[in-house]
Amino acid sequence: MVFTKKMINAQLSLNSKLFDADIETASVRGGFGEGLIQAGEADQRVVVLCADLKESTRVQAFAEKFPERFVEVGVAEQNMVTIAAGMAAAGKIPFAASYAVFSPGRNWEQIRTTICYNNQPVKIIGSHTGVTVGPDGATHQALEDIALMRVLPNMTVLSPVDAIEARKMAVAVAKYPGPCYVRLPRVDCPVITSEQTPFEIGKAQIYFDGKDATIIATGEMVRTALLAAKELEENKISVRVINVSTIKPLDQQTILQAAEETGAIVTVEDHQAAGGLGSAVAELVSQQFPVPVKILGVEDKFGESGQPGELLQKYNLTGEEIARAVTGVLRLKNK
Repeated sequence: MVFTKKMINAQLSLNSKLFDADIETASVRGGFGEGLIQAGEADQRVVVLCADLKESTRVQAFAEKFPERFVEVGVAEQNMVTIAAGMAAAGKIPFAASYAVFSPGRNWEQIRTTICYNNQPVKIIGSHTGVTVGPDGATHQALEDIALMRVLPNMTVLSPVDAIEARKMAVAVAKYPGPCYVRLPRVDCPVITSEQTPFEIGKAQIYFDGKDATIIATGEMVRTALLAAKELEENKISVRVINVSTIKPLDQQTILQAAEETGAIVTVEDHQAAGGLGSAVAELVSQQFPVPVKILGVEDKFGESGQPGELLQKYNLTGEEIARAVTGVLRLKNK
């Protein structure tokens, strides 16, 4: 099926101010925290554990509403996930929250052995991901977390586009069987979706349609991709934009359809270029429908201190760079 822009916008009910400079921003962490409360109200088995970061990870509201279902583990991320695994084995639905550089960064082996190996339904919440963490610098900018988690058997990997999708994601993850990892940025992000915008674990969504090339993005980079697509459209280049909020399992049908119908792909993520969304897409299309693919991400470097916008510029995660990458894959496509 070939989608039209009119059909896509009607289907998704995106924010009407999608391309406005003054678009509303909101905390993605806060949206997820609101969803946690909804999940807790719906199911008494939902519990939350935290490694001394309940304010920063926005699970404090859950702790205040359900104090008997909140466990403050302290600065002990390895203990946190093993306790969560035990609680899951006893019938609970645990959410374990910390900064992503510590969880899964510090406790990967415990996640692998106590959660994934046993296929326990623990939900790992990794906050402060990407260079948009900003002034906290390289030690707190998780750029490797997608790679760490998507390689684990049984693990589902998710990355919300904005606060609304994050809230929906928390509710969905609580009902989802098996382990999940959710990556959340520190920076407030433009609210580009609406209450009517579909969200489903395992399903990518087309946010802008085109026929010449496809941009596949995740998290806070989706709106940047949309701005690039709008700029390219003004230059007579028609680009499809896909939001991949579930990085694993990848929505193979939507991505392979894009490869077949547009013939060229650019991926973009606030993560290392190696091992993340772009690698997952390249692995898929290279084996099933080979087309030119350009992966935009941080190129084998650590982050540094700075304002989010400055760092996105430094690491070439901008609309201009995305548009340049699209013209590059089009040259390869048309050879």
